[in-house]
Amino acid sequence: MDEFSLGYAPFTCIDDLIHMPCDLILALDVPTREEAAPLLRQLRGELRWVKIGLQLFTAYGPDYVKAVADEGFNIFLDLKLHDIPNTVAKAVESLAPLPIGMLTLHAGGGREMMSFARKAQLQTKPDLLLLGVTVLTSMDAIGLAELGINVTPETHVARLGQLAVDAELTGLVCSPLEVGLLRAQLPSSVQLITPGIRPAGEAGGDDQKRIMTPADAARAGSSYIVVGRPILKAKDPVAATRAILADLASARTVTPL
Repeated sequence: MDEFSLGYAPFTCIDDLIHMPCDLILALDVPTREEAAPLLRQLRGELRWVKIGLQLFTAYGPDYVKAVADEGFNIFLDLKLHDIPNTVAKAVESLAPLPIGMLTLHAGGGREMMSFARKAQLQTKPDLLLLGVTVLTSMDAIGLAELGINVTPETHVARLGQLAVDAELTGLVCSPLEVGLLRAQLPSSVQLITPGIRPAGEAGGDDQKRIMTPADAARAGSSYIVVGRPILKAKDPVAATRAILADLASARTVTPL
């Protein structure tokens, strides 16, 4: 089994759900590689996954992805591709040589776009986890309505999640608040990656509106949680990382009633 095809067995009870593995991804949302470098040095060996998004990728390109991978991290490349089907498929092909384990595209691009991307991924990088982004954690019902989408975020996430699975994607990005809904609706093999994570007692103070604690996200059925500012802005990033991992571990050891 390769390291990205985690092979989760189907769960049939709350005990199985609580004991599903859930790993931590650091969102490396900083403006420069110089700011990122000391963080990566401190966190080497503390966590496995780093998310590189549009800010750093636009600034430094593919070579920076390679540099972070060379530091020993698995790479989640969060570009949220969204274009006509052929263009997105060609972008997936262009990104395939990079040492990445996850790549995002917008599920809102539609079934055909996702299907084209999935076919390109299977042909060029079969082990890559291609993720459909459902509804951004910065969006709420008011924001959706402004786009002419007059349903709740939960309803729209469920619709996009099913569309992504119908297009044969095997992973989704969603708010932790929708994890339970998707776990009830979709095959248990679907990987759910959840941003919008805040440690207990920590105020949000940013643009994410649909949030949850690490342990609660793990209990709900998240496969991975994505955490940025609570680690990046911490006085001691290593201690913050270890606290989040301990919170995830506590979720795995809860004994259900």
